[in-house]
Amino acid sequence: MKSVDIYTDGACSGNPGKGGWCAILLYGGTERVLSGGDPDTTNNRMEVYAAIAGLSALKEKCSVRLYSDSAYLVNAIEQHWLDNWRKKGWKTADNKPVKNKELWEMLYAQLCVHDVAFVKVKGHADNEYNNRCDKLARGEIEKLV
Repeated sequence: MKSVDIYTDGACSGNPGKGGWCAILLYGGTERVLSGGDPDTTNNRMEVYAAIAGLSALKEKCSVRLYSDSAYLVNAIEQHWLDNWRKKGWKTADNKPVKNKELWEMLYAQLCVHDVAFVKVKGHADNEYNNRCDKLARGEIEKLV
């Protein structure tokens, strides 16, 4: 199984507002950059969408390390929020509907295909790829102006 590193980030100008996302895929010395935007979204939606886009770009089952500075995204996986939401019929611990359900369903579908380990990185720090993702995601917002 191929091993791939994916760095993701989402950004938003206003929350909700114009948003952008980016995913950088690294495999065997090759780099692929994906990015896009949404004129009316939230930062959390862009963070989750970046992960979906990165994983969806893989053409076969892969072992993935997905790096993100989003506590929302990483905690949903690592602290089993996503599993619990699914078991409870897409309700949170306090029995409210899960926000961004359709994105979480799309992400879950990708997690069923690939072997994914989520890695939390510090945002706006010294991680080259996280910083590039942030810059590209913000650049997508500028395209929407």
